Amino acid sequence: MKLKIIFWLTVFAVSMGFFESAIVIYLREIIYPNGFAFPLQPIGRMLATTEILREAFSLLMLLSIGILVGKSTVIRLAYFLYSFAVWDIFYYIFLKILINWPESLMTMDILFLLPVTWAGPVVAPLIISFLMILLALLILYFSERNEQVHLKAHELVMLITGSVIIIISFTQDYIRFILSHYPAADIWSLPAKDFFIFSVQYYPGNFYWPIFMGGAVFILVGIGLFTKRNILLTKDLLQ
Repeated sequence: MKLKIIFWLTVFAVSMGFFESAIVIYLREIIYPNGFAFPLQPIGRMLATTEILREAFSLLMLLSIGILVGKSTVIRLAYFLYSFAVWDIFYYIFLKILINWPESLMTMDILFLLPVTWAGPVVAPLIISFLMILLALLILYFSERNEQVHLKAHELVMLITGSVIIIISFTQDYIRFILSHYPAADIWSLPAKDFFIFSVQYYPGNFYWPIFMGGAVFILVGIGLFTKRNILLTKDLLQ
């Protein structure tokens, strides 16, 4: 593995994690001067739009760095996954150091806002981050021994299926909250301002651990299939 690249990607991702935590601290000081708590406080449309765009551009930054340093699609994917995971892990580490939050790994958090609100206990995205690091490092490890390393279709199916299932586990409770108040057909006709005011009343309740764990199993199977195939391939190349 190219340790120098990994080192500087780690520095980049840790730095992004600090910037992310700093922004969240600023927002909490402004919006929650008495301490952060659910339900979310209403915020101006401009601030909400800015926050959503910030998340989108954060992903673009991580994707860009992967494209810059990777020489093939799968290597670029590995660098992106690694940077994303380290960023997310250190985001929570810096929040814990600076403001002693979260109180525990089971503390509920709003994880993402695109395309709808994602919510779950802090430990859930951390689990996914470690799986992402595992897959990224395995790809980089085997790429040093075989320049043609790639993900087979059935491995991709397992990884993508697991990812979709996990996204469902993060968004299921929010979608349930919305649909408990509005029929699906009426949501599209609801004025954006009214929908936003309503959505901030959401209080993360249930997290669907069976769905989440099912998705994690799919990802682990995909990683296992990729690893087994490349171990056998590496042995053949060395013979």
